[in-house]
Amino acid sequence: MSHPQDIHPFAQVDSEEYNVLISELNRQVVEHQPEDLLQFCTTFFLKKLEDERAESRQYDQHPLATSQHHQSLGPDFHPSLDEDMHDDEERDTISDDMPSLSVPPPSRGRRTSVSAESMQPSHNQEDYVKVVIPKSEDQRARIRTAIGNNFLFKNLDEEQYTDVVNAMVEKREPVNTHVIEQGAVGDYFYIVESGNLDCFINGKKVTSYGPGGSFGELALMYNAPRAASIVAVTDCVLYALDRVTFRSILMENTARKRRMYERFLEEVPIFKSLEIYERHKIADALESVSFDDKEIVIKEGDSGDNFYLIESGEATFYKKLPDGTQQEVMVGKKGDYFG
Repeated sequence: MSHPQDIHPFAQVDSEEYNVLISELNRQVVEHQPEDLLQFCTTFFLKKLEDERAESRQYDQHPLATSQHHQSLGPDFHPSLDEDMHDDEERDTISDDMPSLSVPPPSRGRRTSVSAESMQPSHNQEDYVKVVIPKSEDQRARIRTAIGNNFLFKNLDEEQYTDVVNAMVEKREPVNTHVIEQGAVGDYFYIVESGNLDCFINGKKVTSYGPGGSFGELALMYNAPRAASIVAVTDCVLYALDRVTFRSILMENTARKRRMYERFLEEVPIFKSLEIYERHKIADALESVSFDDKEIVIKEGDSGDNFYLIESGEATFYKKLPDGTQQEVMVGKKGDYFG
């Protein structure tokens, strides 16, 4: 008699479908010879998943309609040519709109899967209502200091940064308070302003947190139970960010910015010939920086360490003449690049 743990993880996989899928992927790799194989494969599988879910949503909306069954494993996938991949709203986001625990409709010739909440951002950003908790200027300054060096917030733009500060709530926890219980549902992400806390897993201390430390993000990002217990060993002042705001700001807006960068890159001449997965990589590497009017971005003669694309505004270029004077040579606008 076999036990559940003895079942091979692929025992329930449709071997024929699996073989067809892998064969098609192999053909695409041979045909396109991608430089970044992992990104190419990721794009391939995301496209397959989106097609399958789009078909499921269409069936849900028109369950009695007679239609041809579209093969999600057909030979029509071309990462560099497929026009669907250029759709700004669907290119990188796999929707998890359908309730994962709902009773399935009659058989559609496909396996039914149940999954946890997706880490991928949804398209319901407009449903997110910004949280504004009144604070004194002193509190706002302290929160900015607390999150200023936290890696999760380093790449936020000013609007997102302000949204985080507005949504943060101050929590004062006395000594011996169990701020987080292992196995509980994740509701807040915490940053420590003052005090010290210990982290326990199954009753064993594994680490400690002090001023500037943060905890609780994994349960919010992955919709998972708390992996550890956090106990205050002194009186503490914490700043807490609720789950919805955390996901909306740090995940939804980040994905939206990525799509914005990709659209922007499509308009830049030197990037137009790139494969879509190559633009994905560049978009992920971009970081917004702002400069005041008349501020020097780069100086002639300095060593170059950055490549710049003008996202908005204008940049004036000057060339130093032999007599030491500066001569304007051009004005760069959106889409221009330098460095």
